[in-house]
Amino acid sequence: MKKITLLLVLCAGLLNAQKLTSNEISIIKQGDIHSALPVYNVSEPEQSKTLLGMSADIDPKDPNTAILVERMKLSLLSTGSGVGIAAPQVGINRRIIWVQRFDKEGKPFEYFLNPVILWKSQLQNLGPEGDLSITDFRDQFYRSKVIQLEYSDLKGKKHTEIVEGFTAVIFQHEIDHLSGILISDKKEKEKNDLYERADAFIKIK
Repeated sequence: MKKITLLLVLCAGLLNAQKLTSNEISIIKQGDIHSALPVYNVSEPEQSKTLLGMSADIDPKDPNTAILVERMKLSLLSTGSGVGIAAPQVGINRRIIWVQRFDKEGKPFEYFLNPVILWKSQLQNLGPEGDLSITDFRDQFYRSKVIQLEYSDLKGKKHTEIVEGFTAVIFQHEIDHLSGILISDKKEKEKNDLYERADAFIKIK
């Protein structure tokens, strides 16, 4: 029975990673494919629809995926101060993110395909966050201090790792984007949440 369930889950994942649409390919290949893609802003109605949409898995081995990954990195670097970006922020509702790894020597930028948070710690910290797609918005948010992450690389190989600290915050922020969650909406939804102070912050269920 367990094998059947696992097979169904795998099949569902493959179906979810459907081929890129002609419109998505058009966006990915617009202009010079070796240049940055424009970053979407929530203030633009059409761009806002993409930012608020749900993202589907992407096929790691599709040649267009590699192009999108590289252009997303250029888009992030072009901001000068960004520490992460998600595919919806360049107009593609697919599960790709870039994150600056402050937990590694040299603080490198790394990409992650079809990232999923498998586990979050109850222990939370409160810290400031901004967003490349929301001009002049910054606020304080609670995020889990430690997460367990699963993702794929461009060869289709899956990886799992534990991430903590500020880098874990960036992952949570960018993965929220893949579910159409913006920090401006998150703050509104959290207004009635209750918190208590411990050694760190623990959210009351």
